[in-house]
Amino acid sequence: MRVLRNGLDGVQDGTEFDLVVIGAGGAGLSAAVFAAIDGAKVLVVERTEFVGGTTAWSAGTTWVPGTHHAAAVNPGDNLAAVTTYLNHAVGAQAPAALREAFLKHGGDAVAKIEAYSSMKYRPYPKHPDYISDLPGSTLNGRALEPLPFDGRFLGDLFSLLRPPIPEFTVLGGMMVDRTDINHLLSMTQSWASLKHALSILVRHLRDRLTHARGTRLVMGNALVGRLLHSLSQHAHATLALKTSVDALERDASGRVVAVRLSSATGKARVVAKHGVVLASGGFNRDPVLRSQKLPGIPAEWSPAAPGHTGEALTLARGLGAVEGQGAQSPALWAPVSLRQRPDGSTAVFPHFVMDRAKPGMITVNQAGERFVNESTSYHLFALGMQAAQQAVPAYMVADAKALRQYGMGMVRPGGKGLAPFLADGYLTEAASLQELADKLGISAQGLAQSVADNNTFAQTGVDTQFQRGETAYQHNIGDAAAGGRNPNLGAISEGPYYAVKLYPGDIGAAQGLQTNEHAQILNAQGQVIESLYAVGNDMNSIMGGVYPAPGITIGPGLVFAYLAVLHALSQ
Repeated sequence: MRVLRNGLDGVQDGTEFDLVVIGAGGAGLSAAVFAAIDGAKVLVVERTEFVGGTTAWSAGTTWVPGTHHAAAVNPGDNLAAVTTYLNHAVGAQAPAALREAFLKHGGDAVAKIEAYSSMKYRPYPKHPDYISDLPGSTLNGRALEPLPFDGRFLGDLFSLLRPPIPEFTVLGGMMVDRTDINHLLSMTQSWASLKHALSILVRHLRDRLTHARGTRLVMGNALVGRLLHSLSQHAHATLALKTSVDALERDASGRVVAVRLSSATGKARVVAKHGVVLASGGFNRDPVLRSQKLPGIPAEWSPAAPGHTGEALTLARGLGAVEGQGAQSPALWAPVSLRQRPDGSTAVFPHFVMDRAKPGMITVNQAGERFVNESTSYHLFALGMQAAQQAVPAYMVADAKALRQYGMGMVRPGGKGLAPFLADGYLTEAASLQELADKLGISAQGLAQSVADNNTFAQTGVDTQFQRGETAYQHNIGDAAAGGRNPNLGAISEGPYYAVKLYPGDIGAAQGLQTNEHAQILNAQGQVIESLYAVGNDMNSIMGGVYPAPGITIGPGLVFAYLAVLHALSQ
């Protein structure tokens, strides 16, 4: 692979490529790898200095039902059940034909990329669909995760991989996934956990002798690392970093045939013989589109990567492309907490599964009242924040026992090292609930009543207000080992008491360009814009802004990258 680290230096006007891919996130790299596997000459254009986009910051979960991996953990699952589930979860909020194409070709896409590249997956033993009380849902087999990857195989390309969010690493850049965290927390109780913990700690110490961070890659960094390594094996692939797209050109028939690019080192018009694939990540960093689609939600609350500026979407709309309509929400969401780093930047921490759903924690609004099921999916939780009164910011409240056991956002489990978080106001501590409410500026009476109600629910095991802990998904992100009647409920009774402010953060775009089952972009009349494709978050979500399962952006991104390349190269 030819790598242009500083733009278009050396790229001449009129250079021909079989396929031009705009964006080097998970979907864009997947499209490039599929094209390279099929022998195509492919150019990947990335406007930032890193590859990976938001995928590199994610858990890397890839939801693709019907793969050969499913039988290992859930041999009874089938695509008819998946169709039933999605019909109930998504319904008319997105075209059923796109879901059908996704399910029909998902197994083929995964099989091909594993057979001909460094991309390797495994099914997580238990990873339930998020709305697990709907017909057709299942506990496992549909969500795949990338195998850990040794970043040293990338050689000099390792520096191109977008580093993980610092607050998701430990010991100065050591990545850990859910399995690692469980072993690290249990290393004093289990020989197997101690062995695992020591192995990754020793590896990290060795890494730091020669690298700026750990090279043992997990989650989204492993996924992107594997894709980058796969693409690097193809001499007919080119990666241009720090490069922007200025225009998409069509011929007299209306077919997209060329792309005008610019960078600090030059400009070039490149020919796209078989097509252009838009995979730039969506609209989330476009200030105009944000103000239209996400009013009242500052960009500073978004944990999405910085490259999602919406420029490619604007160019496509200039050719007649239209956005999908009818979705539950134009974005996908998670509650986030904010903290200023020493360098002045803002850390945005998504609260996915490690704290808010656990026993001994509740979330209240400014009246001190609960307003949402704390154990629902992060998407529904953040939508609940926006729908409720006085819930932005909201306050996640825990007692000392829960803080020690689970941590709170950027505060690690164990209850140690709290001073910096207390000093800068990220964490609020108080000897009593009254004092905590006073420090937060919320209703003390409301908070006291919410805690009293929670403690009653913990005793009975039944949350009569929000039905917390009543589904398999909720149980999975609770803590059955806590010994309560409900794995998501526990008493809040051991002072001191703590709180962290939460905000609704958009983690990705759900509203993108309308496409057909080949990922071809459509105009307002439903006609194809020839040789122009959209995948990832540039493509309107096939889930209609619903979040039915883990990995429902990365999974469709992979499958429609496969379908887009298959169609483009056949033309």
